[in-house]
Amino acid sequence: MAKVERLKKSVYETELFRLQAELVRMQEWVRREGERVVVVFEGRDAAGKGSTIKRVTQYLNPRVARIVALPMPTERQRTQWYFQRYVEHLPAGGEIVLFDRSWYNRAGVERVLGYCTPEEHQRFLRQCPIFERMLVEDGIRLHKYWFSVSDTEQQRRFESRMTDPMRRWKLSPTDLESISRWEDYSRAKDEMLVHTDIHEARWNVVESDDKRRSRINMIAHLLSQVPYVEVEHPRMTLPERPAPRGYVRADRSLQHTVPDHAATLGT
Repeated sequence: MAKVERLKKSVYETELFRLQAELVRMQEWVRREGERVVVVFEGRDAAGKGSTIKRVTQYLNPRVARIVALPMPTERQRTQWYFQRYVEHLPAGGEIVLFDRSWYNRAGVERVLGYCTPEEHQRFLRQCPIFERMLVEDGIRLHKYWFSVSDTEQQRRFESRMTDPMRRWKLSPTDLESISRWEDYSRAKDEMLVHTDIHEARWNVVESDDKRRSRINMIAHLLSQVPYVEVEHPRMTLPERPAPRGYVRADRSLQHTVPDHAATLGT
């Protein structure tokens, strides 16, 4: 695969900010209209899902747009219908939910590492299209993105994380095992796409060897799929501050003030 030319930082930052402003406009339309939006982020480890989610939500209202990143299921949840624990996180009217990995865990890591049985995997492939058609039929706007990264770029990102103390937490034994099981994950992904790339909820593949390009491309595509319009806001003016009425602030010595660490930094 030919190396992807990295998008210039100045171009990236300018366009990202413009798109983020559009995301805010989309959010306001979703809130006003009572729409329900679900965005599924899937892909290989280190493909750039988390950093893209961060850019999507950077300026959004957390009461409207929330991220769902579920931990491993509990013993009780393992006995439930597989989709059950995801259903409780679906949006109500006026909300956007971004799944940082989703019910598709069963088609990927669970399938490859043996965390589910072959029967459970096949049941998932049969039920998932039905489940998603039910969501769409009920009015949920479902958008699915698969972040694709090459093996060489994934390797480079893993090596970078191993030496970066600020990002080392992103690595787990499961992540590292994805290197030796690259082809197993590829086969699992191909099988997943065959069964779940349905007309009502298509898979949208994001090439992510260049994270700047992938973020821009994914956000631009999402915006193109939601028929939002500008929401007019009522004009607001700051009120005049009332005249003082005799309030005296309590003595500062009675408060436990945070030390001025900034003063130790110099200029």
